[in-house]
Amino acid sequence: MTTHQALHKYFGYNGFRHEQEAIINNIIQQKDTLVLMPTGGGKSICYQLPAVMFDGLTVVISPLIALMKDQVDALNINGIKAAFFNSSQNDNEQQQLIQQLRNNQIKLLYLAPERLFSSESRLIDFLKTLQVSLIAIDEAHCISHWGHDFRPEYLMLAGLKIAFPNIPVIALTATADKITRQDILDKLNLHNPAIFISSFDRHNINYRVAPKKKSFDQLLRFLDEHRDDSGIIYCLSRQSTENLAADLVQQGYAARAYHAGLDRATKDKNQEAFLRDEVKIIVATIAFGMGINKSNVRYVVHMDLPKNIEGYYQETGRAGRDGLPSQALLFFSQGDAEKLKRFARVEGNEEQSRIMLKKLDDMVRFCQLQTCRRQFLLRYFDEQAPADCGACDVCLSDIEKIDGTIIAQKLFSAIARLNESFGMTYVIDFLRGSQSEKIRDAHKQLKTYGIGADISKAEWQQYIRELMAQDYLQSEGDPYPVLKLLPKASLVLKGQQQVLLTKTQVLHERETPQFAPPYEAGLLSELKRVRMNIAMNEDVPAYIILSDATLLEMATYLPQNKAELRQISGFGDVKLERYGAQFEAAVVDYCKQFNLTSRISQKSPKRERKVKAPRSNGTQSESLTLFKAGLSIAEIAATRNLSPMTIEAHLSNFVKTGEIDVSELVDPAKIPAIKDAIESYGAERLAPLKEVLGDDYSYAEIKAVTAWLEGMKTTP
Repeated sequence: MTTHQALHKYFGYNGFRHEQEAIINNIIQQKDTLVLMPTGGGKSICYQLPAVMFDGLTVVISPLIALMKDQVDALNINGIKAAFFNSSQNDNEQQQLIQQLRNNQIKLLYLAPERLFSSESRLIDFLKTLQVSLIAIDEAHCISHWGHDFRPEYLMLAGLKIAFPNIPVIALTATADKITRQDILDKLNLHNPAIFISSFDRHNINYRVAPKKKSFDQLLRFLDEHRDDSGIIYCLSRQSTENLAADLVQQGYAARAYHAGLDRATKDKNQEAFLRDEVKIIVATIAFGMGINKSNVRYVVHMDLPKNIEGYYQETGRAGRDGLPSQALLFFSQGDAEKLKRFARVEGNEEQSRIMLKKLDDMVRFCQLQTCRRQFLLRYFDEQAPADCGACDVCLSDIEKIDGTIIAQKLFSAIARLNESFGMTYVIDFLRGSQSEKIRDAHKQLKTYGIGADISKAEWQQYIRELMAQDYLQSEGDPYPVLKLLPKASLVLKGQQQVLLTKTQVLHERETPQFAPPYEAGLLSELKRVRMNIAMNEDVPAYIILSDATLLEMATYLPQNKAELRQISGFGDVKLERYGAQFEAAVVDYCKQFNLTSRISQKSPKRERKVKAPRSNGTQSESLTLFKAGLSIAEIAATRNLSPMTIEAHLSNFVKTGEIDVSELVDPAKIPAIKDAIESYGAERLAPLKEVLGDDYSYAEIKAVTAWLEGMKTTP
């Protein structure tokens, strides 16, 4: 069985996402691997698929019991025998599991890290008697002091390569900056690991930051638009979660609190109610959510400022795991930032304190942006992105830009005259000509004193933050940070570079783009009812049966029989046999009632528009046939004794005509950047586009997107 066959058989997908295929091939070749992939990007398949292809056992290290149960339920429903070993089981259950493991009846075993090496269980010794084929370490950032969720028990995992020196290890995380990545590699003792970093872009999430003024009223207005949706609301303190949950219940919302101070039974009960859609809103501290696989979370709200970008990114990533449009809303106040500074310092460790304060400062900068929030997030993780994502509050607002060169020159001159030795408040007071006793007499004699009196304090604050975001300035030093000029500022002072700043008034907000195709709303409701009934009978959360995205596909393309249902993403062989008939009956009944027919021929975008001239010739058609059979460009070229560039040209032609979907040749996460480059520089020559986009983008990908855009222009 090939990896593609296994992917469809067990998981119901027709193609790999991100770099899943390369990661899986690396593991099958028995090589250690580090994977950075966004939440919802498909990390689990990277070890679950090799597990079904290996003869022996895959051991998965996971930090939370709830996560283990969630994953195990999903695997068993997909026909993959999996189990977890943890403190929630009694002695009889554990003995039965041990016997199954000895009989090689389990493909994946989920464990907490402390179970492996604890003196009581010494489970590691038992595992050494079994045929272990792979070790997967989920949430690998937990091993690093520099990570946002360090867990001391993860440090014990350094012993894995000693206990299993010849077994491949895959470490996976959704969030790790450079220093955390290196720490993971060092502490796990991985042997010459391959490192795979997928795009961090969650294109379906709309990012928004709002001032923390009357935030409860703002929250209620937001929730009123999401009454039927599941969501997570994060608060910093335990008391805040309980108070807010109670307030929301009073307003008629099904909400519950979750934090580390609750007893185990209450936490489990509240989490289970949320996972099963019995409760729509969970109000939680960051103790909630790590590894939660609930795919239909439509929004994440932060009532308080997160401590760092990594935590914020991972928490917002719990929304929209099914790829459907989702919201991330954060309420920001400078007071929150000042409060968190006190907690960011690590007593007796100046280096770690410095790093944690820098991470907090980056989080504050994100909140104060007047430029694309998505670009800032992706840049933080060393990924390039266009300046307008079209899906954050900044990019969705028509904000007027002004020539701010003179404003910037005044500011930079003031900072220079003050010898880069004062913070934002002092510099603004100096610029505005404050008569306060805090302004030194010597400074009142400088030429730049008072040259910014025509600009309000609030405007100066905005301009300074914006110039920091544009890398003209930085704020550094602790505990009293001062403004420092960066090299770019000298060009402005010399009149060699123009500066654009944001006018303080936002003109109006543009409409948020919609990703979902048209669908039959009544049928979607009926399919959700069918799914809920099955989930109750199976005693699992509804999204484990089928995701919202799968139901949406059915409600869009109206499959009428088993063969058509097989073309719906998410229906593997096991799920098709178990549940296919019930969902098929629901679709057929609905179509009879409203006199509708199957739209499965329209399922891919290629079928949504007429095929356009020029028609393909025989040799191009042969390339298309081989591509549809699953061969790569390199394999087609070798089979046909043609160059890969020729095959790329053949396939690009079919992208243009609509017979191949562009996403079959290009990672969807890359398409916006390529499209932006083409629209900015034109498509006449590929070399300049390649130079602009960099090494992460191939000529083949650029050709495919160019063809797709050309095809779109001639769409009837």
